[in-house]
Amino acid sequence: MIDCDALVIGAGQAGLAAARALRRAGRTPIVLEAGDAPVGSWPSYYASLTLFSPARYSALPGMPFPGDPDRYPHRDEVIGYLRDYAERLGADIRLGDRASTVTHDGTAFTVAVAGQESFRAPLLIAATGGFGTPHRPVLPGLDRFTGTLLHSADYRTPAPFAGQRVVVVGSANTAVQIGAELAAHARVTLASRHPVRLVAQRPLGRDVHFWFRVTGFDTAPIGPLPRTPAHTPVLDDGRYLTALASGNPDQRPVFTGIDGERITWADGTAEHVDTIILATGYRPNVSYLQPLGVLDTHGTPLQRRGLSTTHPGLGYVGLEWQRSFASATLRGAARDAHYVTRRLHPR
Repeated sequence: MIDCDALVIGAGQAGLAAARALRRAGRTPIVLEAGDAPVGSWPSYYASLTLFSPARYSALPGMPFPGDPDRYPHRDEVIGYLRDYAERLGADIRLGDRASTVTHDGTAFTVAVAGQESFRAPLLIAATGGFGTPHRPVLPGLDRFTGTLLHSADYRTPAPFAGQRVVVVGSANTAVQIGAELAAHARVTLASRHPVRLVAQRPLGRDVHFWFRVTGFDTAPIGPLPRTPAHTPVLDDGRYLTALASGNPDQRPVFTGIDGERITWADGTAEHVDTIILATGYRPNVSYLQPLGVLDTHGTPLQRRGLSTTHPGLGYVGLEWQRSFASATLRGAARDAHYVTRRLHPR
């Protein structure tokens, strides 16, 4: 058993932000990371992924994003940035240590690590974020589809889909970015319950994140209603508007049925489809907390603004809409980590 004064599970952007905040609060946390590098889920995302916020708004505290602050970094740049940030942070990060279960004895949390020694601390921050478990919704006939069914988590490049008929389910940023990319290689439909909502990336000549900051929207507390990807507008520099106007990809309501590889649309028409890609978001990757009884029936943490409502000493960083619109982003994780660590106290 290894004892310490604080534990962080996950060494992606949320975990690194949490570790920095804990260190600045005078603690010496141990960070447990299941992967082989402190970069979170970024290597698993599709190759062309580009941040929707400029570099100047995409950095963690203490280390600006290198290069032109007005550019939009790509996936691999973010991976490199997080590696460098972790090295400069100097925290005790244990790679290859996957948390399997967490228990609490009334005094401290014990984290069992698969095949390794356990760790024990009075404070625990779950920083595995809200993007670890792909969400696959129940859709009409989807269980009978005999073509290729993927989640956007499995998508990497458009090459394997050349010449295919592809349906991308979703209307948020990921769905539109993948759909527009695929449209140069395949015939694509964006199928969703809500139409795509495009918002100009640079209104009045300034990136929308500048306006988010000066108006306070980026840090404004969330309302009482749950937020879903359907409420999230797609930031567009003009390319998505042009793509949708061309009719490839086109937009349709979600299909009403499937028979084999044949999809039936709401207007009664049916057609052959080769591949369905579910760009339907993710759910928090916190199943290791199940033994504590801190999750609801959907596996979502019972928390308020990142602080557990059932267990003092347990906090979260990196959840979508945890405290604000930006909570699950690079720029938002640090603010949430600061808030949580200042209020996190053992029983």
